[in-house]
Amino acid sequence: MSLADTVLATNDDLPIRTDKPVHSGKVRSVYWLTEEDSRRLIAEKGYDVRADAPLAIMVISDRISAFDCIWQGEDGLKGVPGKGAALNAVSNHWFKLFKQQGLADSHILDIPHPFVWIVQKAKPVKIEAICRQYITGSMWRAYQKGERNFCGIQLPEGLQKDQKLPELLMTPSTKGILTGIPGVPEQDDVNITRENITDNFAAFNFSSTNDVALYEKLLKEGFAVISEALAKLDQIFVDTKFEFGYVEDASGQEKLIYMDEVGTPDSSRIWDGAAYRNGKIVENSKEGFRQLLLNHFPDPDILLNKDRMTERTALAQNNALPVEVLMQVSKTYIDIAEKISGEKVHLSDNPKAEIIEILRTQYGLVD
Repeated sequence: MSLADTVLATNDDLPIRTDKPVHSGKVRSVYWLTEEDSRRLIAEKGYDVRADAPLAIMVISDRISAFDCIWQGEDGLKGVPGKGAALNAVSNHWFKLFKQQGLADSHILDIPHPFVWIVQKAKPVKIEAICRQYITGSMWRAYQKGERNFCGIQLPEGLQKDQKLPELLMTPSTKGILTGIPGVPEQDDVNITRENITDNFAAFNFSSTNDVALYEKLLKEGFAVISEALAKLDQIFVDTKFEFGYVEDASGQEKLIYMDEVGTPDSSRIWDGAAYRNGKIVENSKEGFRQLLLNHFPDPDILLNKDRMTERTALAQNNALPVEVLMQVSKTYIDIAEKISGEKVHLSDNPKAEIIEILRTQYGLVD
């Protein structure tokens, strides 16, 4: 069994019964179940959703994306061993904690395998809900260039790189390309203000203006729950991105929930507390991989400049990274996941075969 066999790189070709195209994202693939299978599972498993709610199987991969590109390693290594299971373990832990503390539910109904979620269909809010506790990354780069207004929030003069901000900042951006919103450019991932959202709440898929305040409350509370839990592990929750959506429960009541992933090394920056107190930044998240790429290639502007996307794509496709680089990333992900969850991350010899077997025998979703 080679190292490459333990990696689930392609996750959109599983023989899961579906009558719709498989949606494949950067890291996850979504298989929409047939109406018949959705109804059967809801009845068999007793999920708290309407009897006719559409369900999907969401399968994570071990692919690693950074700077909007998928990266691979030498020796046929098409991803990072253990990454998918580590990401899911972290999200599962936080979603459970949010529910226990009365914040909000998630879209997850069941976890058949460390790589797999059964989810209910949600109506996504079209906002990347970003929260920042420290000034670093893209915000620091913009601040250095003289920018002081971020999403309608004015920052003071004299901030230093990696410094804790005076208060937790919510700096949302668009999710997908939104059209016809005054003052919001028609492109993906542009910063928006609270005023943009409240004035055009329906365009962002909110059901009411009250839900804008609710999403902010859930964002702040979720950030606080994760930040406090990480502080006990002497880890610093620097910044993160949450996503929200609407689902209906068994009685048909609509509710705003957390969706996608939360508090993972892919969607957040996490710093080692002891190192930070000594004036050093030790990344326990994908940010470490991003920095590594910036140092690895002679012209880092290719990775940072959106106008050079063609060159960047070629760079990712034509440069297999050393195996030890991806194994270093693997260690970062597995270590932080085991710290957070308090459990070992299960590494499979053949994740695809395992997933197929479980979905066939326990869920009747593979012919």
